Amino acid sequence: MAAGPSPGLLDLVRNGTMSPEIASTLAVAASERRSILAIAVPRLAGKTTVLNAALAYRRKRTPIHTLERRSDGGLGIPGKADGGYLFLSEISDAGFTDYFWGDEVQRVFAALDGFSLATALHAPGVDAAFEVICAWNGVPDEQAARIDVAVYIEVSGPMRRPVRRIAEVREIEAVRRGRPQGRSLHRWLPDVDQFEVVAAPVLIGSDTAGGAMSRLPEFSIED
Repeated sequence: MAAGPSPGLLDLVRNGTMSPEIASTLAVAASERRSILAIAVPRLAGKTTVLNAALAYRRKRTPIHTLERRSDGGLGIPGKADGGYLFLSEISDAGFTDYFWGDEVQRVFAALDGFSLATALHAPGVDAAFEVICAWNGVPDEQAARIDVAVYIEVSGPMRRPVRRIAEVREIEAVRRGRPQGRSLHRWLPDVDQFEVVAAPVLIGSDTAGGAMSRLPEFSIED
């Protein structure tokens, strides 16, 4: 039986993975071609689902280039920068052709002057994710800072019916000594199972009339 369509941001609001405010932030980030990093510890946490749902809101003429290790040594990075997204399935040493590690990750980040990045990795939080990028993969601070927004997903409950929540959305302004500098925009409060808006972004929404919450009505659902 064929798989159904991938969930969109509105679907992820409806199933409790994120709040309407988070959905609006991610939609605006993609429309502004911001680079997005999705993070979680377990497999099947929904990292790729969140990335794809956000990228659906990119501008119509923004291409997506799916990266993969090739027999000629190439990684699928276009020779000419076109302002599109480089989609790297995962920063990992697992050995799959669409998972990159070490010098391959360095090559991707070095190419970001003319592209944006959408990628994912396994880590227990945003700070730990940048340790993977900078310390483990040797990406310089100034290139790691090309990531604009980091999304950390937590998973709980039984494997048959996992509960997924976006635990933090953090805007990244700089990276110093491998540590991200910025602000937490949204967080999940597990004790009450509610999302909280922590701060307004500075970067995300700065190129959009109405800012990061300009698409909020699209994701507001009735009780």
